[in-house]
Amino acid sequence: MENIRSLCVYCGSSGRVNPAYKQAARALGERMAKAGIELVYGGGKVGLMGEAADAALSAGGRVTGIIPRHLMRLEVGHGGATELIVVETMHERKMIMFERSDAFIVLPGGLGTLDETFEMATWRQLKLHAKPIIVIDVKGYWTPLQSMIEHMIAEGFVNEQHRALLRFVPDIDAAFAVLAEVPEPIPGPEVKWQ
Repeated sequence: MENIRSLCVYCGSSGRVNPAYKQAARALGERMAKAGIELVYGGGKVGLMGEAADAALSAGGRVTGIIPRHLMRLEVGHGGATELIVVETMHERKMIMFERSDAFIVLPGGLGTLDETFEMATWRQLKLHAKPIIVIDVKGYWTPLQSMIEHMIAEGFVNEQHRALLRFVPDIDAAFAVLAEVPEPIPGPEVKWQ
């Protein structure tokens, strides 16, 4: 897994969730730190985001958060991150997260998590990058999304080959097994905001 030096983790900022989701976030942060993989994420100290960051930091890992200034004003930024990058817009945030990461892992989350995940999937579909996008289906949280993708394929809106844009796995061990298979990264076209 020497080709994976940093992972972008997309996950929810809500703390009012099933404790199993929080446990998965902590376990992922700790596993990344022990593997020497930097955690790149949205910079929050709340919800699953905070759980993953805190666990990585407690295990001696490096954590880079990218957060828009308006969220910093709401005091949700993680002051203990190894590096906290404050940006002006959500677009900047997502671009830096993309640039700083070798792959993406998706934990349970809400609309923001879906937004980030599908932007990276769309970019991959357009061959703007070849970075893996791994969705960890904690307690079946993402099973309805898998069904929706199958429905989109059946209705002709998504090409069958694009089913593989998102790799659904049951747990963290399976996610790391997928990462271990990643070949030398293939550079894609440079992505620029217009």
